[in-house]
Amino acid sequence: MSRAELLHALNAEVVGCRRCPRLVEWREAVAREKRAAYRDETYWGRPMPGFGDPAARILLLGLAPAAHGGNRTGRIFTGDRSGDFLFAALHRAGFANRPTSVHRADGLKLRDCYISAAVRCAPPANKPTPAERDTCQEWWLTELRLLRRLRVILCLGAFAWDAAVRGLKTEGHTPGRAAFGHGSSAVVGPYTLLGCYHPSQQNTFTGRLTPVMIDDVLVRAKSLVSGQAVVRA
Repeated sequence: MSRAELLHALNAEVVGCRRCPRLVEWREAVAREKRAAYRDETYWGRPMPGFGDPAARILLLGLAPAAHGGNRTGRIFTGDRSGDFLFAALHRAGFANRPTSVHRADGLKLRDCYISAAVRCAPPANKPTPAERDTCQEWWLTELRLLRRLRVILCLGAFAWDAAVRGLKTEGHTPGRAAFGHGSSAVVGPYTLLGCYHPSQQNTFTGRLTPVMIDDVLVRAKSLVSGQAVVRA
């Protein structure tokens, strides 16, 4: 099977996952009850598959899908303000063919990057438990193994950074003193972790994360992979 076919098969497994009862109950309740603005839409209401380029050298790792964003549209970081901010930045950096992500059939394509999440179901109050994080860990680690050209893991927020460090430890990579901060970095095995504040409304509306700040991190990620085309065995 090709790399794209293997990722597609993995996504089919992800979408069928029901391992965390609290998350299953919440995501499905949200999909039934809906937000008034979306009452005529059919919510996705399932775990979130990864999305992007099978030949990606950069992985963007988020926290979890938003209740009325990804949990509604079926694509990570799609249908909410966080996604609007993120995809506009990805387009400016040359990673996306368009600046907006509206729904799964909108024609958006990513180049050299793949987007995933530490937790695949929308959690109550946007706060997964440590047990839910650990239960979900195998999904993004399997993506890591399938994305054989991967070199940089861009962690969107402290939760994603912590999940990445924990996951890479299970893969036998020693993280050393890897502390999260915006613009922070750490070499962990064959990967470079980069930190970026999460593009939540709380961060973008207050100016804690600005377009210039996320642009700088994306440019740095691109520079780290430039000229690194070696495929892992």
